[in-house]
Amino acid sequence: MGFLEWLGISPRDDPELPKIEDNVRDSGQTFVFGRADSGERVDEKSAMQIATVYACVRLLAETVAGLPLHLYRSMDGGSAKERATDHPLYKLLYRQPNPEMTSFSFREVMMTHLLLWGNCYAQIVRDGKNGVLGLYPLLPENMEIDRDEKGQIFYIYHAYTDEKPGENNKDIYFRRDEIFHVPGLGFNGLVGFSPIAMMKNALGTTLAVEKYGSSFFKNGAQPSGVLEHPGVLKDPSKIRENWSAVYGGANNAHKVAVLEEGMQYKAISLPPEDSQFLSTRQFGVNEICRIFRVPPHMVQDLEHATFSNIEHQSIDFVVHTLTPWLVRFEQAIIKDLLIEGEQDELFPKFNVDGLLRGDYQSRMQGYATGISNGFLSPNDIHRLENWDLIPAEKGGDDYYLNGGYVKLEDAGKQQITQQEPSKEEEPDNRKRGKR
Repeated sequence: MGFLEWLGISPRDDPELPKIEDNVRDSGQTFVFGRADSGERVDEKSAMQIATVYACVRLLAETVAGLPLHLYRSMDGGSAKERATDHPLYKLLYRQPNPEMTSFSFREVMMTHLLLWGNCYAQIVRDGKNGVLGLYPLLPENMEIDRDEKGQIFYIYHAYTDEKPGENNKDIYFRRDEIFHVPGLGFNGLVGFSPIAMMKNALGTTLAVEKYGSSFFKNGAQPSGVLEHPGVLKDPSKIRENWSAVYGGANNAHKVAVLEEGMQYKAISLPPEDSQFLSTRQFGVNEICRIFRVPPHMVQDLEHATFSNIEHQSIDFVVHTLTPWLVRFEQAIIKDLLIEGEQDELFPKFNVDGLLRGDYQSRMQGYATGISNGFLSPNDIHRLENWDLIPAEKGGDDYYLNGGYVKLEDAGKQQITQQEPSKEEEPDNRKRGKR
């Protein structure tokens, strides 16, 4: 139920809707889906039919969905933290946001919406104490954002029959605190732009190239041409249809054509190598990876990848590609799901340690350094590697330090102290000298 309906006002029947002073929705329509300069229509569905777009969206959505997401509570003035397992939001974020979805499915859907539309929305179901009971994803293509005459943001959702029972094909109005919203890149910070709509010309070119390739193989991988006849034909369309039926399609490629009555076939189009068909397709792969900031090797393009740089590219993927998306989610959770009194104490955090781990040898060398320098205990390492913990009485929680390290300013002091006689020994030495 929306805010206006809660007040007993029907948004559809009441002609006096809030006067919009600052239409936030307009800023979200700067880049819209539509026909690209290549003539191809680009929207979220046609874009997902491009293999590289599908691979990039799937990679980012599944990676974000698969990361552990925990709610933490700050302790000791922020110097320490613990998991807030007693908070109701912990279970919603980590395990199950609603009875119909797992946390993985929920975040996968939200991330897919964010990548394709530039925004993702979820309805927040709250209890009487303003606590969150559930989160339900909403389609961003059906959502509009406006401001009322007081400058307050509200959301208008165009519901469908199979989406929300009892709300058949009607507009549902939501207050700002009823929607969990993660915006992407935009001009005003409130509404994100769709990467697909912004880059529709680049994607339209890729779609046109793929359509050209499909047509090329459909016509038997032969260039199109003209059939010349010395006389006048009564029905040219019939000859064209017969020619396509006999010699068209990949299954009919390289068949020997039999021409009668002095008819000749002349090719008029350029061969694929002259129009750089393969190079254009490869450029499309790099262009799409550039849009989503995904390393090409992560979508199975290993043309420029080597064993010496893939590990560093994977770390770069976490640092420069994933981290901005994760921060968007974390800060949106604080803004929309935590009440004002909890925002200084509780915070969500994605765990990316597993993605940043190096190979086995590098990890073991790092652990050895941590043990010898006293900032890792054996059980700290066991937790990172998901091993069984060592009992505390057997030294599992102990920290060790190499005793050979001294401060720079203390270097040599111990040797000097050993060489100098103590004050208690000086009188005895004098007595021995007198004797």
